[in-house]
Amino acid sequence: MANFFTSSIGKKFIQSISGAFLIIFLLLHGTINFFSVIDSFKGQFGKVADDAVRFSAGDGWFQLGCDFMSTPVIDIMVPILALGFAVHILWGCWLTVDNYRRRGGLKRYEVASKAQNDSWSAKNMAVLGVIILGFLCFHLTHFWAKMQLQEFLGAEAENPYYLLLNTFRHWWVLALYIVWFFFIWLHLNHGFWSMFQTIGWNNKKWLPRLKVIGIVVSSLIILLFVATAVNAFIEANFVTASAQYTKPLLEAIAAL
Repeated sequence: MANFFTSSIGKKFIQSISGAFLIIFLLLHGTINFFSVIDSFKGQFGKVADDAVRFSAGDGWFQLGCDFMSTPVIDIMVPILALGFAVHILWGCWLTVDNYRRRGGLKRYEVASKAQNDSWSAKNMAVLGVIILGFLCFHLTHFWAKMQLQEFLGAEAENPYYLLLNTFRHWWVLALYIVWFFFIWLHLNHGFWSMFQTIGWNNKKWLPRLKVIGIVVSSLIILLFVATAVNAFIEANFVTASAQYTKPLLEAIAAL
């Protein structure tokens, strides 16, 4: 067993399985975030009930989604997915350093297949990973540190609608996030089919199909995040009376 995890196949297998955790985590996270866009179309953006009861009828969809993320099942599931996410990042960093040492040059972790040469992202997964990881730290200061971390510390979490508006009210922050989403899209495009290739689905029949499916899945995930960010920018800068909550909030933001 020890030889398996130190072998080339074992290293690829760990990276692939942890990548699957990453895809599931992003899909769940993106779906919950997209609820804020649905709130805007329903005229409920910023709607939070005063009763502080989970799943209150007075809450908007995004708040309900945040409540769902606090349920016991999700409390167990999310740390597992996040752990897989962390393993994917750390293992990828280790593979990059190990390959650099073994090959005597700055080369990425490679899958032995001609298909890897089809795209820039396939040749630069390590570079993409470093860029994504760097901006991830920036992203965590906007949301995780003010919500999940606060709950862990026993403090009151920030209102999720406020965090969206306060984060994306500046055009340059929105632009940075969209660029980041694009890099994630490139990473997922290659990572999706490479994950299946590692477990043996690399024949001529399935590989083209997996590449198309990978584009569809990664595009769906990124569209969820882009739509959330763009919608928050519009809400923060152009919507002035979407709810009783929104107008005072925008005035508070403008005073910052």
